[in-house]
Amino acid sequence: MKKLRLILGDQLNYKHSWFSQKDDDVLYVMAEMLQETNYVTHHIQKVVGFFVAMRNFKDHFKNLDHNFKYFSIQDKDNLQKLPKIISELVKKHQIKKFEYQLPDEYRLDVQLKEICDSLTIKSQAFSTEHFLTSRTDLAHFYEGKKQMVMEYFYRDMRKKYDILMQDSKTPEGGKWNFDKSNRNKWKGEIEIPKEKGFRKEVTSIVNEIEDAGIKTMGNIDPKHFNWPTSREDSLKVLNYFCDELLVHFGDFQDAMHTQEKFLFHSRLSFALNTKMLSPKEVIDKAVEAYYDQKDVIEISQIEGFVRQILGWREYMRGIYWKEMPNYQHSNNLDNQQKLPNFYWTGKTRMNCLHHAISQSLDEAYAHHIQRLMITGNFALLTQTQPNEVDAWYLGIYIDAIEWVEMPNTRGMSQFADGGLVATKPYISSGSYINKMSNYCKDCDYSVHQKEGEKACPFNSLYWNFLDDKYDILKDNARMRMMYSVLHKMDKTTLNKHKQRAAKIIENPDNF
Repeated sequence: MKKLRLILGDQLNYKHSWFSQKDDDVLYVMAEMLQETNYVTHHIQKVVGFFVAMRNFKDHFKNLDHNFKYFSIQDKDNLQKLPKIISELVKKHQIKKFEYQLPDEYRLDVQLKEICDSLTIKSQAFSTEHFLTSRTDLAHFYEGKKQMVMEYFYRDMRKKYDILMQDSKTPEGGKWNFDKSNRNKWKGEIEIPKEKGFRKEVTSIVNEIEDAGIKTMGNIDPKHFNWPTSREDSLKVLNYFCDELLVHFGDFQDAMHTQEKFLFHSRLSFALNTKMLSPKEVIDKAVEAYYDQKDVIEISQIEGFVRQILGWREYMRGIYWKEMPNYQHSNNLDNQQKLPNFYWTGKTRMNCLHHAISQSLDEAYAHHIQRLMITGNFALLTQTQPNEVDAWYLGIYIDAIEWVEMPNTRGMSQFADGGLVATKPYISSGSYINKMSNYCKDCDYSVHQKEGEKACPFNSLYWNFLDDKYDILKDNARMRMMYSVLHKMDKTTLNKHKQRAAKIIENPDNF
């Protein structure tokens, strides 16, 4: 029976059971589509990264004699939309059964179900064989419970997969979480190893993207593309992290610095989210490195890394599938402002935002604290509409796929879901930014000045936000200390903060 099997651009699982044996009756289809490049404005490096990785995946399995039909973005017979491509291939090749792997975005899940309903042949969905949980595991785990807290899910995952456990109940190091050890500022005292780079030539694909009229954001050096685009590349990045960076990963995972974009971060998220690497093999490799080097690698380093992948990554996916499709419309704080223009240029006098955004535009990358406490913090404090924030985050980062981007952005960063993901809004004045970075050192504004035109804009925005959202947040137990300070503030001082915040919110591009 002739089968057509679809592989999406984020389903590059080289170890998938589909490829365990060659079958001449199976035709695999992959397509670079305007449908996927144009539903949001993506970073040019993101589009290039996906196209190169997809082509490498196709070439790998074609060399193993699997049958592939691959549509590049400029192919004349590329119909650019998935329903048309599938329908045409079914007719042309007299396909008797259509098979696909479950997509990780809700819109594609709906579209593929509609495609199957429109076909007159059999269809079947398969697992991507990637994640450590199913779509519904998190919903079942918290069924009947009043509140979801990631920590309990994470502990259960540790036990279930026997990761960093001394026995079935006792975690390695005697504690489940060493997050308090992961908040050090990097001051240059510990040398950061030279980054693992690839420096690939991608000029021809950049030209194809431009010729196809695809609108993108951000910058690229087409002669020095620096992301892993094959399983071989991805394994090199993983090995490099375990050998060179893990030893100080936890110490400085929240740190930010003007001269060091990557610090000790793994930059494995693109390889993971395209499925070139599996979360289990990444965790196993890192844990193995920890046990092999326990004399130099402390438990806080490896636990912080495992928590991000085994805990947070799987948790975000569970939230996404539990709450969609309504989640994409959540706006609990009723924020309605436009995202500032400088998010597309990096041109602002606020040094922290300038560096975080410019880095994002140049590298298609920023680590979680830059996203949460710089760009996300400012967007929340200026009360930006969550749809605007979602679109920017989904487009600008090479690792951004909706299942992981949306709960992190709309939930963790913007508190738009009313506390489903985060127990409180992640907001701060300039003091936190100064504590975790050197951004404030050369800024036009003074982080230590609380009032006036030279004061850090985050300071007034912070107090204004707390006052504006009081009715919504007043009963949040984790906000009591913040509101206690606000209530003691002199009314004249608060009014000055609110007046300045109003000017910033009205025209943030002037700051």
